Amino acid sequence: MIFRPLRIAGAYAIEPEPHLDERGSFGRAWCSREFEAHGLPSLMYQCSISTNRRRGTLRGMHYSVPPHAEAKLIRCINGSVYDVLLDLRPESATYRHWIAEALSRDNGVALFLPEGIAHGFQTLEDNTDVLYLMNEFYHPDCSRAVRWNDPAFGIQWPLGDAIISDSDRNCPSFSR
Repeated sequence: MIFRPLRIAGAYAIEPEPHLDERGSFGRAWCSREFEAHGLPSLMYQCSISTNRRRGTLRGMHYSVPPHAEAKLIRCINGSVYDVLLDLRPESATYRHWIAEALSRDNGVALFLPEGIAHGFQTLEDNTDVLYLMNEFYHPDCSRAVRWNDPAFGIQWPLGDAIISDSDRNCPSFSR
């Protein structure tokens, strides 16, 4: 696995190092030793899958707060997404900055998000699935979200006419 630091402190793109042969490929998707060697959480407690039927589906921007803030490992396992990370850590040099990465089944890239990073994505294909590993159990009382189109951040999404849930559409504006 190749750990590529991103422009948001503590966030990484993790690229596979597959072994290829006539059957296809085989490679590690997770290794606690390599995560520990990079100073990242090496114990994940939950795994979830987001299934998205239609191109243009937008989910986000979600995060959690202490005492149950979550670090996450995100990988697109079918289809492709425009994946967005937004730094909401007031003490961070990249506070209120966002970055985007293309994740797909074909590129196999995963993103590691430290605690305090809001996450969202927009599907670029029909029938796209996204896998999440989290280092904390889900606690609804610590779950938060900011609006996907909040002018405080200026996130640029690739597709217009997004398919958005009512809860994501009605998130409060950011105020800090």
